[in-house]
Amino acid sequence: MSVPQQAFLRDAMRRMNMTRDAFANRIGVSRRALDTWLLPDGSQESRAMPEIVERFVSEIAGRPERDVNYTQSVDTTHTGSLASQLSREGKPQLLSVDQFSRDAVEALFRVADIMQPIAQRKKISRVLEGAVLGNLFFEASTRTRVSFGSAFCRLGGSVCDTTGFTFSSMAKGESIYDTSRVMSGYVDALVVRHPEQGAVAEFARATNLPVINGGDGPGEHPSQALLDLYTIQREFSRLGKIVDGAHIALVGDLKYGRTVHSLTKLLALYRGIKFTLISPRALEMPAYIVEQISRNGHVIEQTHELAAGLRGADVVYATRIQKERFTDESFEGYTPDFQINQALVESVCKRDTLIMHPLPRDSRPGANDLSTDLNHDPRLAIFRQTDNGIPIRMAIFAVLLGVENQVQHSMRDAAWRPPAYLGPDDAPFHGVD
Repeated sequence: MSVPQQAFLRDAMRRMNMTRDAFANRIGVSRRALDTWLLPDGSQESRAMPEIVERFVSEIAGRPERDVNYTQSVDTTHTGSLASQLSREGKPQLLSVDQFSRDAVEALFRVADIMQPIAQRKKISRVLEGAVLGNLFFEASTRTRVSFGSAFCRLGGSVCDTTGFTFSSMAKGESIYDTSRVMSGYVDALVVRHPEQGAVAEFARATNLPVINGGDGPGEHPSQALLDLYTIQREFSRLGKIVDGAHIALVGDLKYGRTVHSLTKLLALYRGIKFTLISPRALEMPAYIVEQISRNGHVIEQTHELAAGLRGADVVYATRIQKERFTDESFEGYTPDFQINQALVESVCKRDTLIMHPLPRDSRPGANDLSTDLNHDPRLAIFRQTDNGIPIRMAIFAVLLGVENQVQHSMRDAAWRPPAYLGPDDAPFHGVD
């Protein structure tokens, strides 16, 4: 089974670090023709790429033909295999984005591209049939917990959930080591969320099973950062941009927001990024992260003025205040005036600025978060962002469990008919793929 042409073309553009316009010019076709080849197969305007174009793209991008196993062609010559990057102390574990090189990020995105037909409910795969995931969430979660569970099920596995300390034996005094070792006898992989930074690493040390950090207090959230960067790349492809040289504005609670900690470190793998860090004084980005990304030669600006910081940004990444992380600290400086709303976006943002948020957002009137009056603005990508969590987390599971090379050959057509658009407001984004 050959790789989908959309995944083949996206990989070629990533390898050559080109926008759609530059890539179309390089292969001698119109932008319109390239766009039709990148549309989902179910689109009425989708067209098949001519074989002669495929051969030429393979030649100039330095990659195999589409009928060669796609995931086996990952180039990690200087960094080792993708599986080795997704390991700690020789064990298949994803605990931090620090495990990734840029090549490894691109390789994982390549696997995620293969997962797209499954994530879009067009294909099914059973490569994880019989495997059981343990979802251990000792902190509230909706998106991450359900997204990981859905990703595992869409590859044929099943899921066992534990939510909160109250329903765990840890409420009886059981140690992290004992909990992890006991669960290892029941399941084949673990996703762990814990309110204490470093606690997930303790779970990982107590088992040889694949362990994924689903968020450890104010520490990291690696899978969220990966789906965020994947979203930026896909949206930039449509907008004629590349990640290198982008202006990224990170807004809100940068002190406790683990999503921005992980995303910032991933973005630092690219070249010439301008980071604008916008927060109240009490919630600034931790100094060690600022120091880490500054070593790579990026431009870093810190400001407490929201409107000034957003001006000229290619991406606005908003976060909510992490009230659950506060102890005696005040909320001074974080007022409703810090809200990103339609009026502000119209006054200071560009027409092609990408607006993102890891969710949940506080949608109550007057909240200091991303306003709901942006819901119909095409720049808002939060729901496309959450949708991308499925192929990314499927890719993570496939690599950690060693089945990434089996997926494309295991696919078959789905027997049910999914809706054309998942949400009532999704139609304007048809073809944004």
